[in-house]
Amino acid sequence: MKKDIDNRVDIIVLVDTFYQNVAVNKQIGPIFTDIAKVDWSHHLPKMYDFWESILFGKAIYKGNPMLSHFALNERTPLQHEQFETWKNLFFQNVDDLFEGPNAELIKQKAQSIADLMHFKINSPPSKIKIV
Repeated sequence: MKKDIDNRVDIIVLVDTFYQNVAVNKQIGPIFTDIAKVDWSHHLPKMYDFWESILFGKAIYKGNPMLSHFALNERTPLQHEQFETWKNLFFQNVDDLFEGPNAELIKQKAQSIADLMHFKINSPPSKIKIV
């Protein structure tokens, strides 16, 4: 039986495993490695803080993921397929490593975050004029 995600060590295992799989994924790996040229030694600790903040409510993450994704979208369009691939990999990694209420919760949070990012990045600008 697998354990649940209970602490930062579990978050680190999940994030490290997930991004190892992302880096070699044919659809989204090149976005991270070739286009964004992610410095993993800098990015991974930020992701540990991000997911620990999201899952456990600890206010340790400092950053604005929307801004970095908007900037990335300027360099390469981030479309539905890329978000679906990201979510499927994330869910698969969670399911491979963990089970329990926190494992389900982190998948729900990931779904919400990815869907919101996709919506904000790919929605046309508002046509409402403020007078």
